[in-house]
Amino acid sequence: MFSFSNYNIEPIQLQDAWSICDFMIANEDRLKRYFPKTLEENLSPDLSKIFTEKKVKQFELKEELLFTIKEKEENKLIGLVYIKELDWTKKQGELAYCIGYEFEGKGITTNAIHILSDFAFENIELKTLQIIAHKSNIASIKVAENCNFIWIKTLKNEHTPPGESPLDMELYELYKEFE
Repeated sequence: MFSFSNYNIEPIQLQDAWSICDFMIANEDRLKRYFPKTLEENLSPDLSKIFTEKKVKQFELKEELLFTIKEKEENKLIGLVYIKELDWTKKQGELAYCIGYEFEGKGITTNAIHILSDFAFENIELKTLQIIAHKSNIASIKVAENCNFIWIKTLKNEHTPPGESPLDMELYELYKEFE
């Protein structure tokens, strides 16, 4: 669907199940705090197959859009980007993203968020995009800032990682520009 440098961004497909399982297990330590549900739903090939089938159906119904980021050369899955919490009345959605540890800090996520923000505004006609990140997640905050999202406020007790107390999270927003 989209392409930049050596990477492709595509809607989730049924054949991604095995790759998603591999990606989640390889990055388990990175993902367990902020992506606990996605991780839990992909701890085995069988679970990933169920997860992928569900996400493909949600994509088709425009309930939640999950995209994969893949290296072009090897077609290796290196990251995921969700457009979730879609509110069609407010024309608002939230972006959530993760990238494999070996690809962090290379601008890949920033490029993907730029591309998918444009997609959300132009193709699915959202007016507001949100990113919610913990203040200690410097990489995620940099992505939001590099993509021109503006800090709005602190959301109290917004996210509860497994086995931890609820965390305050930072809300960033980007608005569709009207000509």
